[in-house]
This record gives sequence, structure tokens and C-alpha cells, in this order.
Amino acid sequence: VQLQASGGGLVQAGGSLRLSCAASGRTFSSRAMGWFRQAPGKEREFVAAINWSGVDTRYAYSVKGRFTISRDNAKNTVYLQMNALKPEDTAVYYCAASSASTWTTSNYWGQGTQVTVSS
Repeated sequence: VQLQASGGGLVQAGGSLRLSCAASGRTFSSRAMGWFRQAPGKEREFVAAINWSGVDTRYAYSVKGRFTISRDNAKNTVYLQMNALKPEDTAVYYCAASSASTWTTSNYWGQGTQVTVSS
């Protein structure tokens, strides 16, 4: 599974961005997908995950109510809509794929996309 994340950039606090992650292969629709982020000097942390059908989603407490994860299985793509962005959301964002249909662990990683939120 190859994952290609895009959509990062520079935005002012309070603004919005939508990240996309395009996946290769025929198994995308059977895999749970996730987003993680890593800020400078910090460990990579979980942001959001979605099961194979898109019905079940879960979020880190710090982004709940501001971020929305979704997927389009016809396009082999998972999205992260980020609203009300804060400077503390600044990080490199990574998408990940699980081997399971519900989120368990990250088995495949994409390259990151930088998100910078200015105050």
C-alpha cells in the first residue's frame, strides 16, 4: 500500500485546511485509515481514524469538534477537514493505513504534509 498525502500549507489561526491522502492498490476500501501528526521536538500522535465503511470515526480529544475525517472508497482517498485551526495544530501530518477494517494499528505510512498555523 502506497499513501500520498497532500493539502498542507500555511494558514492563519481560525482558518481551515483539507488534507487528502490518496492510496494505491485494490484493498483500500477494506482498510481502516488514520491521520497522525508530529510537531517539532514531539512524538508522533494520533489525530483521527475511520473504519473501512466510514461509519465509525474516532478523534483525539485535542481535535474533536474541529477536525473531520472522511473517505471516498471510489477514489481511494481519505480526507481530514481541519477547521478552527490553532497554532498548536502546527505539525507534519501523516496518513496511515491499517491491515484491518477497523482501526487497530498503523501498518503503512505515507509521507507527511506540513501544516503551519500562524497566530
